[in-house]
Amino acid sequence: MAIFNFIAGELNDFIWGWFGIAILLGTGILMTVLTKFFQITHFGHWMGKTVGSIFNKKISSHTEEKGTISQFQALCTALAATVGTGNIAGVAGAIAVGGPGAVFWMWLSAFFGMMTNYSENVLGIFFRRRDKNGDWAGGAMYYLHDGLGAKKGMKNVGRVLAILFACFAVLASFGIGNLAQANTIAGNMQAAFRIPRWVTGAVLLILAALVIIGGIKRIAAVTEKLVPFMSIVYIIGALVILFTHLDLLGAIFGAIFKFAFTARAAAGGAVGAAIKMGFKRGIFSNEAGLGSSVMVHSASNVKEPVRQGLWGIFEVFFDTIIICTMTAIVVLSSGVIDLSSGSVVTAFAEMDKNTLVAQAFTNNFGAFGGMFVAVAVLLFAFSTILGWSLYGTRSWIYLFGEKSAILYKAVFVGIIFVSSILTNVDLPWNISDTFNGLMMVPNLIGVVALSPLVVKITKNYVDRTFKNSKETPMYSAFPDLQAAAEKSKEETD
Repeated sequence: MAIFNFIAGELNDFIWGWFGIAILLGTGILMTVLTKFFQITHFGHWMGKTVGSIFNKKISSHTEEKGTISQFQALCTALAATVGTGNIAGVAGAIAVGGPGAVFWMWLSAFFGMMTNYSENVLGIFFRRRDKNGDWAGGAMYYLHDGLGAKKGMKNVGRVLAILFACFAVLASFGIGNLAQANTIAGNMQAAFRIPRWVTGAVLLILAALVIIGGIKRIAAVTEKLVPFMSIVYIIGALVILFTHLDLLGAIFGAIFKFAFTARAAAGGAVGAAIKMGFKRGIFSNEAGLGSSVMVHSASNVKEPVRQGLWGIFEVFFDTIIICTMTAIVVLSSGVIDLSSGSVVTAFAEMDKNTLVAQAFTNNFGAFGGMFVAVAVLLFAFSTILGWSLYGTRSWIYLFGEKSAILYKAVFVGIIFVSSILTNVDLPWNISDTFNGLMMVPNLIGVVALSPLVVKITKNYVDRTFKNSKETPMYSAFPDLQAAAEKSKEETD
């Protein structure tokens, strides 16, 4: 516990101090400027090529190619890992600690995070490779090893950073992808349905084991059904609350902008708390800058790096700008937060942060509201567990080889049960924050170092797509994969 407390305390404070915020925001701003504000100037294009194309069979149809999933499955699996408790309990916790202003900083982190995530996925596709089984293997560890490591004098640096990233990713999978998720599920199921934590833990363990052991194909098959369903249902519930409180919208957005730049009235409230909580929970939610979702995006059947990068932009947009904003409106319109002071109303001050959203729904829908949120959290968090089990497995295989992957999966599934019975709610969240922060350091070093390459690949795509340039597409860093991609037929618009 002393080690856990250090990780959740001093180390967490260091990683998520102004240094962590500066490198995250700085990288996002850098990639936004270098790509000429791509997320704005090509808004219609990336929307059309992502959510606007999901009924295109080349985008959504399953592929029989070994170790490969469709672009839509890749998105759903990535969203499964990102759309989780961070979108519900995380947003509520950010508002409770940092005030309504934290929402503004979530938005800001997402705006610039779109291009960070875009860059990660472009590099992920460009540097992915086939493993011994013929499956795609990609992720930050590969563009650190083969991209950064290929620069003069950087071979050992790239290799060390790749190993560090993989180690941190394995640890993070136990935190963001397990501890926080299972603990939140168990807490909500106990509060809403009086189901003992150990019962919830046991059921989660069995269900997760059945899916996780099946590998990426089975995980993708589950998430492509689960993510759209749970997102639509949750959005509908949030919209009902929104439309019944339209008169409060002005006050809600007023409080968000007011407390983003001024200290809230509560004792200890400060602008710094809003900024830190907004960025921490924003990154916890959308994972832009962590390099995590690259591991599943790299398994897509896409050939064009930028095309998968577009899904990365949409992933952050949907996760934070849409889902997190819905949660924020629910919380801020429910009476749980005093909009004039920015503080949690006294009657709810001692409430578990994980159940603040449940209370918000209860205030609007009665007992059914709490049950609705408990089920939503169950679906959101379980999907995150599935997505992060894949990230952890990929990182483990990079470090120790595929033969030992079953050991990782067994430990991961076992921790689900342990996480469920923990009663210290803050500890899992703080541990998760720390490991997230440790992941971002080597990843962002790689993204910044390889930013000229991202710009070159982006310009190549933009020139061919919008200017009818006939230059050769940039598909892969490896000549054999580049040649193979050129020979095969590229995706049709």
